[in-house]
Amino acid sequence: MSIYFQKTYQRSFGTFPLRGAELTGAMKTAVDVGYRSFDTAQMYGNETDVGAGLAETGVPRDELCVTTKVHPENFGEDRFLPSVEKSLKDLRLDYVDVLLLHWPPIGGALTGPVKLLEKARSIGFARHIGLSNHTAQMMRDAARTIDTPLATNQVEFHPLLNQDKLLAAATETGIPLSSFCSVARGKVFSYPLFTVLAEVYGKSPAQIVLRWILQKGVSINTMSTKPANIQANFDTMNFTLSSVDMARIDAMTATNYRIVGKAAVAWAPEWD
Repeated sequence: MSIYFQKTYQRSFGTFPLRGAELTGAMKTAVDVGYRSFDTAQMYGNETDVGAGLAETGVPRDELCVTTKVHPENFGEDRFLPSVEKSLKDLRLDYVDVLLLHWPPIGGALTGPVKLLEKARSIGFARHIGLSNHTAQMMRDAARTIDTPLATNQVEFHPLLNQDKLLAAATETGIPLSSFCSVARGKVFSYPLFTVLAEVYGKSPAQIVLRWILQKGVSINTMSTKPANIQANFDTMNFTLSSVDMARIDAMTATNYRIVGKAAVAWAPEWD
């Protein structure tokens, strides 16, 4: 992977659940503050709007990093590649930079979808491939199934959830993690520690959380429609949390507050 890809992918602008003018407006602001990586999915129902937003930015294609994800309902051999072709048409792109399996297969084996993912890459639909919402064992199984390196496993990752098993699997398999729900949909702000640390570092509580994630070796996906928040979420590279403060935040993961489970998404796996 190029250094440019690695640096760009460290901070992605998430697009769920935005649509229409609200989405394209937020994307324009994101580009203005420096974002070049954008994340969507078939499941979000907004690939057409993301495509319009990308076209309106005027950013050269080779400076963009676009991620989309294949829905499990499209994992069959007859539907997988046609669904990716539709995503590309909606996004107004010849290829995406990162193509992910959005969830594990519903009641099926992982081998088939992972090989179809590799096939999509081999015919030029994607430059990089990976996973989303897969367990540690699934990461190991996927890594053994194909020779192509997997760029990421995008998972729920924030200071209120212990993901040590996934971090260990990332080291073992060479599949980096990337985050969604990076501030636990605002739940982190009810914990005083993040306000205390924000005052110490002269940053916002959200920036403290995002910096913690980055220092764990995990890329971040953030979404906002407020220009000030979009700017703040991007400005996370100019300070470093001390090892002591990292450990204080690490202790918060014992909260084990999970947002995405079977109650929220029926096809969510049994998490580690």
